[in-house]
Amino acid sequence: MIEELYNFFSNQYYILFYLLVWLVAVFRYRSYFDTPLKYFPIYLMYTFLTELLGYFISHHDDFQFFSDDRYSWHNVIIYNIYSVVTFLFFYYIYWRILKGDKHRNWVRYGACISMLAYAVSLFFQDPLHMNLYYADLIASIILLVNIALYAKEKMGEGTQLHSMKYNLMFWITLGLAVFHAIFPFLFLIAYEAPKVWAEYQLRQVLIVLILFMYGTFMLGFLISKRKAFR
Repeated sequence: MIEELYNFFSNQYYILFYLLVWLVAVFRYRSYFDTPLKYFPIYLMYTFLTELLGYFISHHDDFQFFSDDRYSWHNVIIYNIYSVVTFLFFYYIYWRILKGDKHRNWVRYGACISMLAYAVSLFFQDPLHMNLYYADLIASIILLVNIALYAKEKMGEGTQLHSMKYNLMFWITLGLAVFHAIFPFLFLIAYEAPKVWAEYQLRQVLIVLILFMYGTFMLGFLISKRKAFR
């Protein structure tokens, strides 16, 4: 049991980081409880539980979806569901944050295109046994467009970069922008060029991106001020 816990903590340390970020988010909830980010702690706990379940499915016979031993360790379906929920959640946040009606409409159109991409992917990829990485790529690009719209509005308001450091939305946006500019291409390489993925240890790059994104989230929770939110 002790050895198993040690292996878990040493190999899956980033899962514990999710929990830490959630604790900070809950502790600082008063600073954003009446903003579009008010559901963020729920999303963070969902992330933590998804990763935890994914680990147990991969490493324990008691947590499995398939009776066929060839697929008993497959946990990708929960991550495909997680991707859809994640993108819809962040689309919703930017739809709430953006002021321009035209920009808000673009967010809606982008969300529809993203969900259509996932639906079409079901005809070409098996969501039970592989990531829907082409749909992830499209959804990430659409999220980056939403982020660009938010940045455009902020610049249009004449907001100075140094004044953004107390704005929680700035840190959320920074983490999302860096992660989604790279992550979908890593998944593309993992499935289309697995030898490159293994040779260059790109999984470690993915983990670094995860830690960076959630690190910016946590920093934002720690230093943000309610009056600076936008």
